[in-house]
Amino acid sequence: MNKDLTVGNTRKVLWAFCLPMFSSIVFQQLYNIADSLVAGKFIGENALAAVGNSYNITLIFIAFAFGCNIGCSIVVSQLFGAKDYKTMKSAVYTTLIASSVLCMILIAAGLFSCNTLLRLMKTQEEIMADSSLYLNIYIWGLPFLFYYNIATGIFSALGDSRTPFLFLAASSTANILIDILFVKSFSMGISGVAWATFLCQGASCILSIVLVLKRLSLIKTTGTIQIFSWFLLKKIAAIAIPSILQQSFISVGNMMIQGCINSFGVSVAAGYSAAVKLNNLVITSFTTIGNGISNFTAQNLGANKFGRIKEGFLAGLKLVWCLCVPFCILYIGFGKYLLLLFMEQSSATALMTGRQFLWILSPFYFVVSVKLTADGILRGEGAMRQFMAATFTDLILRVVLSFVLSAWTKSSIGIWCSWPIGWSIGMVVSLFFYYSHNRAKFKG
Repeated sequence: MNKDLTVGNTRKVLWAFCLPMFSSIVFQQLYNIADSLVAGKFIGENALAAVGNSYNITLIFIAFAFGCNIGCSIVVSQLFGAKDYKTMKSAVYTTLIASSVLCMILIAAGLFSCNTLLRLMKTQEEIMADSSLYLNIYIWGLPFLFYYNIATGIFSALGDSRTPFLFLAASSTANILIDILFVKSFSMGISGVAWATFLCQGASCILSIVLVLKRLSLIKTTGTIQIFSWFLLKKIAAIAIPSILQQSFISVGNMMIQGCINSFGVSVAAGYSAAVKLNNLVITSFTTIGNGISNFTAQNLGANKFGRIKEGFLAGLKLVWCLCVPFCILYIGFGKYLLLLFMEQSSATALMTGRQFLWILSPFYFVVSVKLTADGILRGEGAMRQFMAATFTDLILRVVLSFVLSAWTKSSIGIWCSWPIGWSIGMVVSLFFYYSHNRAKFKG
């Protein structure tokens, strides 16, 4: 069901919209968590390290898919808020066409360069073959990744966060079962993990695109709809390209950090692979709620309701802080048992590495959640320069400090400490841009 986010109690409207998005991203992260869990549990430590190693490269492709998602979603949200349904449909069709071209280019580039990227990350020889095999299968599934993300963005722009949740809940559950079937019963090894993701994401993509097109057909418009618009493509690209660059540079930064981690050996890489999946569940959840805040902001910006944008920021903060508490308790108090789900055949070094990572990062979830909430407002308003500046501040600090602190401490603990420092300074920058960009609007 489409929902107008410009009316009603701000907190209730935003929470009702964002909570299904949070549930959706939990299930979406189960795709990656399931891959690592099955690899570590049923194949071994090297397979766990290979999946984690490959994940940093897959994030580059996810960055492009996410950029298409957010570019389309923000523009469609603004047009939906302004009740300009004809142009809104044109924006959707334009995104689908442009994304097809981009996706084909990325498939070719990915197949050509994935081994080079793996070597740049100092991938150990014992996990090189598995990492490469996993990546090649993943790359062939990029069309599913792209179109599913676009469909999710369109649903969110229309105020519907429930439908993507239902799709993800079903496909993620199926992915876990097929992972286990392919690896344990069919003995397919690392390829079974990759093919399970390919099949489940494909089914979810096809169903979501069909439903999106059906949903759009129910919105009545008059006159001929332009199937492709260069004007709208430029408008979408103005938001999508900074988002792609942001996510891509984060991925490149993570690859550099992964190279530093790999220098400490396979056991440390395996421990990090398990722990970072748990961490990414939290960060991606906050980012997704930030996306929901962006949609809320964009609709209200289109309707010229600036007061609701400020209320949305405060309501968003309350929501993410409510989520921080259970995650902190779970990871600090019970992190060992969560990591053991991945590590039946792993070493004590891998387990201790994962626990140290979670102990250091978890308390700072309260900090990074503030940054991501402010970033959501900036992106929804189209303030992409400020959004990019805040993001790069955090990223550059984390990459540089990873190398500096690991060399100083001569251990991987120095790498983990770079996250809280980058998050803290990034939060200050994001809040500064949020207040400075909106001061005049909120006073008016």
